[in-house]
Amino acid sequence: MIVAKAASVAQADTTIVKDSIRRKKVFEPNPKKSGMYSSILPGLGQVYNRQYWKVPVVYAILGAAGYFIGYNYNKYTEYRQAYIYAIDGDPGTSDELSRFYDAQSLQRLQNNYKKDLDVIVLLTSVGYALQIMDAVASAHLRNFDVSRDISMQVKPMVQNNFVGMGLVMNFK
Repeated sequence: MIVAKAASVAQADTTIVKDSIRRKKVFEPNPKKSGMYSSILPGLGQVYNRQYWKVPVVYAILGAAGYFIGYNYNKYTEYRQAYIYAIDGDPGTSDELSRFYDAQSLQRLQNNYKKDLDVIVLLTSVGYALQIMDAVASAHLRNFDVSRDISMQVKPMVQNNFVGMGLVMNFK
C-alpha cells in the first residue's frame, strides 16, 4: 500500500515537470521597446527582435553613407577654399585647383558637391528612419498567426429594435 502511494506521487510529480518543460514561453517582442532601442543605436531593435542577420546590413548601409558623406564634405570644402582663393583678387593666395579652373567652374563644382552632400544626408536620415520602422514592424509581426484555420460563420443577430443576420469571421 505504501509503495503504491509513493509511486503515484512520483508519477504525478514527473507529469508536472514534463508539462512545465513542454510549455516553452514564446518570445513576444514589444514594438515600442524595439523602436526605442533601434532609435538609440541603429540595429539594436533588430537584435531585440532576434533578427541578427539584419544588423550587418544596417551597419553596411550606414558605413557606406558615412563614407560618401565624408568624401563629399571633403570635396566641397576643397572646392570652396579654391573658389575663395580665386575670387579674393590676391595673386599671392592661390590653390592648385584655382590654377586649373576659373572662378565660375569652381563655384559650379562647389555647388555640385554641396548638393550631393545634402542628398546623401537626406537619404541617410531616411535609411535611419526605415531601420526604426523595420524594427517596429518586425516586432508587430513576430507572432502573427499564419495558420490555415480561417473560418466564417453566418449567425442571427439581435439588437435593440433590430433583428437580422450577421457575418462573423474568426481568425485563429
